[in-house]
Amino acid sequence: MKIDSRQSIMPAMLKSVVNLVITVALWTFYLMEFLLLFSPFYLYAFFFSDRREEAFQKLNCRLHRLFFSFLRIIVPRVKWRVSPAVTALRSSMIIANHLSFLDPILFVSLFEKQKTIVKGYFRVPVFGWILKTSGYIAALQDSLFTESMLRQIANIKDFLSEGGNLFIFPEGTRNRSGNVGEFNKGAFSIARLCHSPIHVVVIRNTHKLFPPGRICFDTWGENVITVELAGVLEPDYDSESFSMNGLMAEARALLEIGMAGSC
Repeated sequence: MKIDSRQSIMPAMLKSVVNLVITVALWTFYLMEFLLLFSPFYLYAFFFSDRREEAFQKLNCRLHRLFFSFLRIIVPRVKWRVSPAVTALRSSMIIANHLSFLDPILFVSLFEKQKTIVKGYFRVPVFGWILKTSGYIAALQDSLFTESMLRQIANIKDFLSEGGNLFIFPEGTRNRSGNVGEFNKGAFSIARLCHSPIHVVVIRNTHKLFPPGRICFDTWGENVITVELAGVLEPDYDSESFSMNGLMAEARALLEIGMAGSC
C-alpha cells in the first residue's frame, strides 16, 4: 500500500513542478521580451511617432504574438485553432465570452489595430501607461455606459472606420463556471451608439490552460483552444421595434450554441 501511495503522489508532484517551471519560464520570457526587445520601440513611438496610439497598438500586437509563439513551443500539448474568419475581421465591434486572463491578450495578438475596455489596470506602473497611450478605454465601476464613458468613446466611430477592432467581454470578468455569465449592457450600448454590427466570437478552453484564480498554467494534459466566429448581428438600431434586451439575448444564444459545440 505504501508503494501504491507513493506512486500516486509522484505524478501529481511532477505535474505541479512542471507547471511551475513552465509558468516561470513563460512570464520571464514575457518580461524579458518587453524590457529587452520592445521597450525601446515603445519609447521611440511615444516621443517621436505622429500616430502614437496606432504605433502602440501594433507594438502590443507584436509583443503578445511573440509571447503566444513561445507558449506554443514550450507547451506543445496545447493545440491552437483560430478561425481565419476571426483573424480577417476589420472595422468590427467584437464581443466574446471570457474564460481566462489569456483571452484579452490573445485578442490583442490577433489584431494590429485593437481597442478594448480595461478594468482596474490603468494605475499599474508602466502597464497602465501603455494601456492609456494605446487608447484603451477605462471601465467605470458603476457602469460601462455613462457620461464619462461617452467622452472616452467619442472617436470610436472613426477608429472602426479606419480598420480598427473594438473587442469587449460583456460578462465583464472571467467566468469560473465555463458557462456564459450575465451580460453588462455597455458593449451593446456602444454598438448602438456607433450603429455597428456585432461580431460574436466564441473562445473555448483557455481556462483549461490558465485557470482563473490560479498562478500556474496547467500544461500537463491535452487541450485544444479554439477561437471561432459564432455569428454576426446586424440590428436596425433606429427601428421602433429595436430592443436592447432582445439584442443581448441573441448574442447570448450565439455564444451558448458556440460553447455547447465544445462539449
